[in-house]
Amino acid sequence: MLDIFSLNHGRLSLVARGGNTAKSPLKAQLQPFQPLLLDWQGRTDLKTLVQVEPRHGPLLASTEALYCGFYINELVQRLLPAQEVHQPLFARYIETLTTLAASRDFEPVLRRFEQAFADAVGYGFAWDQANDLGQPVAPERQYYYDPEQGILAEATPGARLQGLSGSLLQALAADDLSSPDSRRLAKRVMRVLIDHLLQGRPLHSRNLFTHWRGDES
Repeated sequence: MLDIFSLNHGRLSLVARGGNTAKSPLKAQLQPFQPLLLDWQGRTDLKTLVQVEPRHGPLLASTEALYCGFYINELVQRLLPAQEVHQPLFARYIETLTTLAASRDFEPVLRRFEQAFADAVGYGFAWDQANDLGQPVAPERQYYYDPEQGILAEATPGARLQGLSGSLLQALAADDLSSPDSRRLAKRVMRVLIDHLLQGRPLHSRNLFTHWRGDES
């Protein structure tokens, strides 16, 4: 059984017959993060894989890069609706894997993917826009975050975070993740959003981070 993320068909479930046998060439080809040119057949939601052609892809060599890859894979697998085409997110997914393979600073890479993922599933928001007022955030003010509404100037029953610095929100809107404070704020917001989408279900990749270094993605 395979769960794939494709450019033109979104997330699909495939059966690779004989792919788990010791002598099957598919066993080495069907690995996480491996770009593939695939052909499948079938009229039901569960398709049958008929052809695989490997493509050159990034190598996630370090343990941390590998765990980050598992994290973004789990977001796609658990939260992206099946058979919905998301070409911009697919492009960001490939870009993220490539960056993870070349980078030693993984946190900004994850935050940018999370934001692209939020856009794809209809939960995107502007960091520097107070949606309840319809106005840009002011650097001297503090704001709230509601996963259903985005950044807010006033508290709502659904607001999960408060005291968000307007100046840091402006920095995030400019894609500035250089300071520890801006990274911390972005991580808090994205954690709340993803937990909201999961509806109480755990992410296994977070447990990997927790056991590896006592941290979470």
